[in-house]
Amino acid sequence: MLPTDASYGSDRSGLISGFLFRPGAAGEALDTTRAARWLSGSEAAHDGAFAWLHFNLANAATERWLREHLGEVDAFFDALHEGSRSTRIEYAHDALIAVVNDVLYEFDFEPSQLATLWLYLDERTVISARLQPLRTIDRLREAVRQGETFDSTVAMLTHLLRDQADVLVQIVRTATDQVDDVEDTMLAERGQRSRARLGSLRRVLVRLRRLLAPEPGALFRLLNQPPRWIAPGDLQDLRHSTEEFSAVLADMSALQERIKLLQEEVAARVTEETNRSVFVLTMVTVLALPINMIAGLLGMNVGGIPLADHPEGFWIVVAIIASFTVGAAWWAFRRREE
Repeated sequence: MLPTDASYGSDRSGLISGFLFRPGAAGEALDTTRAARWLSGSEAAHDGAFAWLHFNLANAATERWLREHLGEVDAFFDALHEGSRSTRIEYAHDALIAVVNDVLYEFDFEPSQLATLWLYLDERTVISARLQPLRTIDRLREAVRQGETFDSTVAMLTHLLRDQADVLVQIVRTATDQVDDVEDTMLAERGQRSRARLGSLRRVLVRLRRLLAPEPGALFRLLNQPPRWIAPGDLQDLRHSTEEFSAVLADMSALQERIKLLQEEVAARVTEETNRSVFVLTMVTVLALPINMIAGLLGMNVGGIPLADHPEGFWIVVAIIASFTVGAAWWAFRRREE
């Protein structure tokens, strides 16, 4: 393997890591030269052996190297460039082409921290490619380095999907804890910042569900008309992994509904506080109306102002104003109760 630039994450061909798996044995490291020989079929292999090659698409040489050694697999290279990145697994060129969305390695609940992993699988090769470091594929690489074994390429795909489901479970748990904190804050009447937090969580969950939910049509066709080289046991494991994935997505949908209800509660509280403020302002205006009107009338510099020469005129006017103010307050509170 050519010297790897640690800051870039791959060698000059774009290969991040490569492993050769034999039945019942841990993965053996592959360099770029052996990977090229494996793809060309010139390297002898035991029955059931397969290779996993993981590439960095941020390297400009990656796609050129893949086209040169993998061949013209149009469905795979078209998937790399098409705009739709919804999770799906399709059968083409006697191989599985998968588009899997995952969270970045340092995911912290930002909608932009989602990226795509592209996969090519046939009976003897798994090729994965990504633009940015992803949490699930890095977990799989770590498991391989720790000595985990795989008997087939589909078994590796199933492991990847289950790892992704585990990552989603952790995300849902973390999001649930944050929603619990928001709910406790609301119950303590300290929910000034709850709307922003809930809105951010809901946006992340909506995008996760939209991108991570597998396309049912493609998955249904695959499970009912699988390639001939997929063993029945691997197909059953793949079906179970998709069911686990669906259960996680159902939990995510339930959490979205809970967030929606909390947002409605926050909006209702904001509306109630606004109405209360408007009522207080209205009451101040109503209670100040008598004194303003009477003060305006008595302040006119014209003759004939009543009680101008009366010794108790000031107190009489105060009593009149107080009477009108009490009457206005009684009328306002009565209307509020009605």
